[in-house]
Amino acid sequence: MNFHQLQYALAVARNGLSVTNAAAALGTSQPAISRALKELEKELGFDLFVREGRSFARITPEGTKVLEYAARALAEIDSLRAVAADLNQDARGTLSIATTHTQARYVLPPVVQAFRKRYPEVDLHLHQGTSEQISEMVASDRVHLAIATGSEALFPELVLLPVYRWHRQVIVPKHHPLARAGAPKLTLAVLEKYPLVTYVFSFSGPSSLETLFAREGLKPRVALTARDSDVIKTYVRLGMGVGIVASVAFEPALDADLALVDASHLFPIHTTWIGFRRGTLLRNYAYDFMQLFGPHLTRRLIESAIDARDPESKAEMLGRLQLPIR
Repeated sequence: MNFHQLQYALAVARNGLSVTNAAAALGTSQPAISRALKELEKELGFDLFVREGRSFARITPEGTKVLEYAARALAEIDSLRAVAADLNQDARGTLSIATTHTQARYVLPPVVQAFRKRYPEVDLHLHQGTSEQISEMVASDRVHLAIATGSEALFPELVLLPVYRWHRQVIVPKHHPLARAGAPKLTLAVLEKYPLVTYVFSFSGPSSLETLFAREGLKPRVALTARDSDVIKTYVRLGMGVGIVASVAFEPALDADLALVDASHLFPIHTTWIGFRRGTLLRNYAYDFMQLFGPHLTRRLIESAIDARDPESKAEMLGRLQLPIR
C-alpha cells in the first residue's frame, strides 16, 4: 500500500462516501481513486466499503479500523513535513483557523494584525461557523486550530486551552426604560416582560436560556434569534426587543446609540478556548499565534498540556491559570 491509496480512502470517507466529491477535493480523477481503492482492498484482503452498484453505501467494520490507522499515518506524515519546514527555519506556510463570528469580528482582528506583521509570508485563513460547524471542520482536517466557547463535548479529540472569560450582557436603545439612570438592578423577572433578541437556540455553556428562566418559574419571550452579534444589534435598533450578546461584541464608540445594561449576575460566565488535534506537530508560527491570542499560552505550557498524563492532571494544571475577563 502507499500514501495515495490511504489518502484516497480517507477522502472518500470524509466526503460522504462520494468518489466524485473526494476527487474534487483532492484535485484528481474518479477513475484514479476507484483504481487505487481496488488495489488497496486487494492487498488487504477485504473490502473497505460496502458497494451498491457503482456507489458506496457504508464503511465496513474492517474499513473503519483501517481508516483509523490511515488517519494516524497521514497525520504523522504531515508532522514530518512540519518538522522539516521548522528545521529549515521556514516562515512560510498556511494556518487555517475555524472560529465563530463573534471571535472573528470582535476579538481576533488585533491578533491577526500582529501575526501578519510577524509572519507576512504565512497564508492565514479564518473559517467562521457555529460550534457544530467548527467540529465538522476539525473532523475533516480542514483547519489547524479551532476557537470556540463551551461545547467541549463536540471536541473530544482536541487539546483545549482556555484563553479568556466573558459574560452575556443586555443591550437596548439609548432611551429604553432599562437604560434609564437609577433603574433597579436587572432581574430575569424584568427581562421576561420584554421580547428578546439573542443567539440562536441556546447559550453556549452550562445552562440554556430557557433553563435559566425556568429555574425561577419564568418563560422568556424570544422575538428573534441569530448567530451573528451584528444582526442582533441591528434588530435591537429596530425596536424588535431587548438584545442579549457577548460582552466582547459591544463597542462603545460604534454602538453609541445603544446602552449596555449589566447582566453579568444573571448569566453564567463563559470560557473561550483554542484547540488543536492531539498528535499534530505544530509549526512555530502556530505556537506564536496562540500566544498572541492568549499571552499566558506559552510554548512550555502548551507542550505540558499535550504531555499531561490524564485529563485530571491537565485540568488541574490549566485550572491554576488566572484568565482575563473581557
